[in-house]
Amino acid sequence: MLKDFKKFALKGNVIDMAIGVIIGGAFGKIVTSLVNDIVMPLLTVVTGKIKFENLFVALNGEHYDTVEAAVADGASTLNYGSFITSVIDFLIIAASIFIAFRQINKIHEKLTKKNEHERETPPSVKDCPFCKTSIHIEASRCPNCTSQLDTDIDSGEVKTSENIL
Repeated sequence: MLKDFKKFALKGNVIDMAIGVIIGGAFGKIVTSLVNDIVMPLLTVVTGKIKFENLFVALNGEHYDTVEAAVADGASTLNYGSFITSVIDFLIIAASIFIAFRQINKIHEKLTKKNEHERETPPSVKDCPFCKTSIHIEASRCPNCTSQLDTDIDSGEVKTSENIL
């Protein structure tokens, strides 16, 4: 069982996934900081000094100035300001991932097109050993000089009527 676990854990795609999760977590922290420390304060200025972290409804029906005051009084709160902040956080992460994948796909398309052009296509013609004209690779007789051509499948050697006899 331990041997199977080592085999699973050391596969390349598992390690790649682990690295992706770690980088994703770090990226999430950066975006959360961007939202909390830059975007939301700017929205507070634009919306007339409304602090989103203080947008809530106390479920006991009383009015509190802050979420902390409501929680200290023992009231349950519906924190829709925190939800708005989380939605903005998600939208920034989703937009960032979309842009990154879009760029990766563009690069992948360019590389794929480049590789398609570099691939060698198998020859579709061969030269007649007698008249030296190009003929189809599967031809058994030259349409120009009418020489009989046979191909030895094992060696790929073209046999002519001269070396058949």
